[in-house]
Amino acid sequence: MAEIIIMPKLGFNMNEGKLVEWYKQEGEAVKKGEPLFSVETDKTNMDIEATDDGVVRKLFISAGDTIPVTLPIAIVGGADENIDALVADAMAQLKDGGAEVDSAAEEAAPAAAAAAPAEEKAAASQGSYDYDIVVIGGGPGGYVAAIKAAQMGKKTAIVEKAKFGGTCLNVGCIPTKALLRSAEALKAAKEAGKFGVVSYDAENATLDMTKVQARKEDVVKQLVGGVNGLLKGNGVTVYNGAGSIKDKNTVLAGDQTITTENIIIATGSVSKGLPIDISPKMDVMTSTEILDLQEIPESVAVIGGGVIGIEFAYFLASAGAKVTVVEFLDRILPMVDEEITQQAHSMLTGMGIDINTSAKVTEITADGVRFEKDGKSQEVKADKVLMAVGRAASLEGIDCEALGIKTERGAIVTDDKLRTSVDNIYAIGDVNGKAMLAHVASMEGIVAVETICGKEAAMNYSRVPSAIYIQPEIASVGLTEKQAEEKYGNIKVGKFPLLANGKAKVAGEEQGLVKVITEAKYGEIVGVHMYCLHATDMIAESVVAMNLEATAEEVAMSIHPHPTVSEVMHEAMHAVGGRAIHFM
Repeated sequence: MAEIIIMPKLGFNMNEGKLVEWYKQEGEAVKKGEPLFSVETDKTNMDIEATDDGVVRKLFISAGDTIPVTLPIAIVGGADENIDALVADAMAQLKDGGAEVDSAAEEAAPAAAAAAPAEEKAAASQGSYDYDIVVIGGGPGGYVAAIKAAQMGKKTAIVEKAKFGGTCLNVGCIPTKALLRSAEALKAAKEAGKFGVVSYDAENATLDMTKVQARKEDVVKQLVGGVNGLLKGNGVTVYNGAGSIKDKNTVLAGDQTITTENIIIATGSVSKGLPIDISPKMDVMTSTEILDLQEIPESVAVIGGGVIGIEFAYFLASAGAKVTVVEFLDRILPMVDEEITQQAHSMLTGMGIDINTSAKVTEITADGVRFEKDGKSQEVKADKVLMAVGRAASLEGIDCEALGIKTERGAIVTDDKLRTSVDNIYAIGDVNGKAMLAHVASMEGIVAVETICGKEAAMNYSRVPSAIYIQPEIASVGLTEKQAEEKYGNIKVGKFPLLANGKAKVAGEEQGLVKVITEAKYGEIVGVHMYCLHATDMIAESVVAMNLEATAEEVAMSIHPHPTVSEVMHEAMHAVGGRAIHFM
């Protein structure tokens, strides 16, 4: 099926591209993955590969020509396929875009348009899709996929029913961290005296939630606007409305119908609840509603001791609320290395948070939460309840059974290239249930697009970093110590405490440690766990090291700047061999 090839956008700041060379001329066959042309960017020349088998039917520009990104430069299709309508469409786009085109192509366009009868034009239109890729959902997976697709030369559209940025940007990662930043500032104000800051009432500082909420909304608004600008700047067509799939090549976007060669599902997730009795007199919030608190309640019961529950418990306690956490499993943050969890547990209880583990919630009453623990029924009184028991894939608008898309436990099944059981439909982000993290969704979007474009790309879920934004922060990648022992048997572990780090001491944040785990045979790093100042920023070094299959010795012999908190990584790597420099 014939398709228009456009000048790809190969970088955020690239507005036009210079064609260096055509590797195929009109009439020549080209294979999928074979270099078709070369583009000059501000940094280098880049070969652009054909995305499907075909014949070069029309070239609109010549070597040396410069043209705005996303405008047509060629048509590739079947040898006998009628492309008159596509030629006319491409020339119209070029004219509207103010591009100078090859004179022969310009002269041929009117004749081609005139030669094609109305029936032939209609047939040509029916024989091609509106888009190469349509993305349903504008969260951190969807909008990244759409931008990447446009940059790789695909005609791309994205459908979003609400605001771009999805859960993460609007009611998740970003607003949550904005609230936690206010809690961090409050903590700093209360502790300012130990740094020599003279204030008459620092210890009694409080949060003005009206101002906290205003700042949060401003941060979100700016970032959402940024996403909209990026989509527009990269030439992605935006449809505002609920998206649904009619068939494998047809998407309904609000009241519009569009056709596409490939579909990427990025519909995200929704908060889960519990199948228990809930009194209508109790104010039960999810992670969405709690973001809009206008005042801090006196007491809150948090159901769930995972990342969401613990981050909100930390924020609420920092702001002055009496917080009780009720967790079904035998420890909070069960995905985190157990030694790290123990230290975080001690810190949270030190703040005055009551933590009940191995506790099964049975009812939410008008006065609080009832739960069973050690065979006994107990109740905690609370003014409000936060339900934080996880999230579930959102399949709104996706009739998986009718489409033949395989699901498992309520999520779409995908392989490591994000392909579903339907060959041209992909699913990224929370909707596939693999790892409900924004940065995973973004990478899945990139992998899905590169797979569609014929590139070799695949996800590696064993090296996904995670981050928890309490103070000290928690960050990790790879196996926990227990998991490593189960997998390798013989392992080595290196640890380094923050109290031995100069920069942490200067900052007055000496709590925590860094743990590095290697398999014993080759010394390859298989897990890194951090509970310390700046942990969420520093974990990226470990992700890169693990992707390169680095050993602890190789990282230990890499110079880290002094004085920085990052030196704890350097020391922990030395400690794997039993030789940390600054700690006995």
